[in-house]
Amino acid sequence: MKEYIKASLHDLDAIFDIVQSSIRKTYPRYYPKEVVDFFCELHSKERIQEDIEAGMVGILLVDGKCVGTGCYKDDHITRVYVKPECQGKGYGSYIMDRLEESISDNYPKAELDASLPACHLYETRGYKTVKHGKHLVENDVVLVYEMMEKTLE
Repeated sequence: MKEYIKASLHDLDAIFDIVQSSIRKTYPRYYPKEVVDFFCELHSKERIQEDIEAGMVGILLVDGKCVGTGCYKDDHITRVYVKPECQGKGYGSYIMDRLEESISDNYPKAELDASLPACHLYETRGYKTVKHGKHLVENDVVLVYEMMEKTLE
């Protein structure tokens, strides 16, 4: 049974573990170490806690176990991660459906900054690249990412 619910501070450690393990397992196939470290820092335990306290974080429970998380602020999706061993089962799409439903209550479109591993998923969901972003990280390494948006029904 799948259930997407609002996260509480009780869920902080599980969410942090999902995010960090996903980044550490998936991102090195796409990015140099400096970028992987940047993403891990961007999604720190403190930032996740702030987002939970602001009521912006949800968790996906499958048979009572937390397997994924999503976060949004206003019309911007800021974090979608699924446990590495649970990827490829449609859970990321399920989380995206819930986030888009919530956003569509108040906004006509959803925006997100897409990492390379996620671009294809977002394109298949109807997101279009509207701009390319660039961010300088350690050792003069440059992170390039897609800024995407989708009109919601």
